[in-house]
Amino acid sequence: MPRGLLTPRRRLLIAGLGNVLLRDDGVGVHAARALLCEDIPGVVVVEIGTAVLDALHLLESAAVVLALDAVQAGGPPGTVYQVLPDGSAGRAPLDSVHDLDLRRAVTLLPAERRPRIVVLGVEPAAIEPGLELSPAVRSALPRLLAAVRRAAAALAAGEGEPLPPGEAGEQQHA
Repeated sequence: MPRGLLTPRRRLLIAGLGNVLLRDDGVGVHAARALLCEDIPGVVVVEIGTAVLDALHLLESAAVVLALDAVQAGGPPGTVYQVLPDGSAGRAPLDSVHDLDLRRAVTLLPAERRPRIVVLGVEPAAIEPGLELSPAVRSALPRLLAAVRRAAAALAAGEGEPLPPGEAGEQQHA
């Protein structure tokens, strides 16, 4: 259940993506669960998991979706990334494990109701059956949460970009 009231075109929706049954694939859901315990003004936090189509009504209500997910970019496990809406890759190819499903789902919305999507993610170490995050991803979780808080504060302040260059963590790809 989303935390906060859903009103038309709420400024920021934080969406935890992933499959918690596949270890690091669920890092976005773990992050969203941690954020549900916090009061972040002007923000709705939801645990979407893999049910992206079921969340279309939530995506439609947001101006910006900050998607939290596993991101495979070939860096060391636990690296924190920001992927901006144009999907540009910077130095390494970036694949948010669920970004394609999210972007495809958003295309089902009327053009004027499509939110801007920014992905904050962590390089996974293990995408295999299991409920626990790998040690590298578990240790990256506080850095991911700090990046989410900074992004939420920047958006609440009306700044154009969720995070200035270099603010995502170890790497930012713009």
